[in-house]
Amino acid sequence: MYSIAWRYGRDYKELASANNIKPPYIIKLGQRVRLDLRGSVSSATQKTSSVNYKKTRQVKAPTKSKPVASAKKKPRASTKSKRVKGVNWHWPHLGRVIARYSSAGNDNKGIDIAGTLGDSVISAANGEVVYAGSGLLGYGKLIIIYHNEHYLSAYAHNDQILVKEGQKIKQGQKIAEMGNTGTNRVKLHFEIRRDGKPVNPLNYLPKR
Repeated sequence: MYSIAWRYGRDYKELASANNIKPPYIIKLGQRVRLDLRGSVSSATQKTSSVNYKKTRQVKAPTKSKPVASAKKKPRASTKSKRVKGVNWHWPHLGRVIARYSSAGNDNKGIDIAGTLGDSVISAANGEVVYAGSGLLGYGKLIIIYHNEHYLSAYAHNDQILVKEGQKIKQGQKIAEMGNTGTNRVKLHFEIRRDGKPVNPLNYLPKR
């Protein structure tokens, strides 16, 4: 349900309510989900997402991730945080911002942060992993974290996913290693969504 709502820019709570799907919002193979909350005939088959859900159950735990060479310095996340609407936000990676949020059309629903292959990607706030996989076109290996009833965050194009669905996450915890899956260069694509709608992450992250 979270991945479907993310793909179509909908609030997962409204989408679940319209389809009479209760928490924890698990969808079965072949189940149909209405996307038009006004009652038109629009619907989407969840076959692909169901298969992806099964795959994410097999994601390797953090203890099996590749070790980072001690001699190679990695960008470290800021210790500063910014509290916005009940969530303490901080940077998921301290690389240079190479693409900013744009609300014009579908240009960029978040920000892109530069880095090198294997750099640490950390959780921007406390939460729970609600999606970990590669089923959303254009995002590569993607993690979506639930922070509260209003906010979700996403971390895309990872090389390695180090967490699994249902796992509780602390702010600053390493959740992935940066990569270039689903894109043409190594980078982290980071999004924040409020009630299902993309917002500018730079309005939530602390200034640096």
